Amino acid sequence: MLSIVLPCFNEELNIEPVIRSTAGWLQTKNQPFEIIAVDDGSQDKTGELLKKIGHEIPSLRIVTHEQNLGYGVAVRSGCDAALGEIIGFMDSDGQFEAKEFDLLLPHLQNFSFVTGRRIHRADPLLRRIFGKLLGIMNLLILNLWVRDINCGLKVFRREIWPALRPVHGVEKLFNTEVFLNLKRKKIPWYQVPVPHYPRKSGVQTGGSIRVIFRMFKELWNLKVT
Repeated sequence: MLSIVLPCFNEELNIEPVIRSTAGWLQTKNQPFEIIAVDDGSQDKTGELLKKIGHEIPSLRIVTHEQNLGYGVAVRSGCDAALGEIIGFMDSDGQFEAKEFDLLLPHLQNFSFVTGRRIHRADPLLRRIFGKLLGIMNLLILNLWVRDINCGLKVFRREIWPALRPVHGVEKLFNTEVFLNLKRKKIPWYQVPVPHYPRKSGVQTGGSIRVIFRMFKELWNLKVT
């Protein structure tokens, strides 16, 4: 079985087309599948839309957080709930398309973990600068270098999830902790260039003061563990 995890927070304008396109792509695969949408305490109509879509798409499973716990916790909850032998996760803001998993999946024959790298990052300048600063901090403080570490398109074999599962990274450093665990466990991984599309609707929250403050706290926790 193939499980695709879609973390979402206040994505009422994006979540329905993302789920429908993901389901359409999955139906082209010759294997059972499931979509796991994790509503991370959304305050808009995301939850209502998920319930409505769930009546039409039986393969959709919904995990709900009563309050916003952070991107990393949302992805972790979805991966914990996944039943598939292969698990992928993708941002639910429409900046990736599920069909891009076709670029990653073939490499699972040789690697247990495959991640995307955005060819041209379709984000505002400030967000791109913030991403580069995070990469520099990972290198200087954690001795970890991964290009485009936070690319929101990744796939892996379920058997390695217990070794990867983050404990401290609940927001910006979720992926940092995943790659730290890959490094410490000596699990080989592979990176693939993937397209990235401009956000058409909704508001990005990754650069908020709350998120940045939490990032430094997580960085400290990862440094001392």
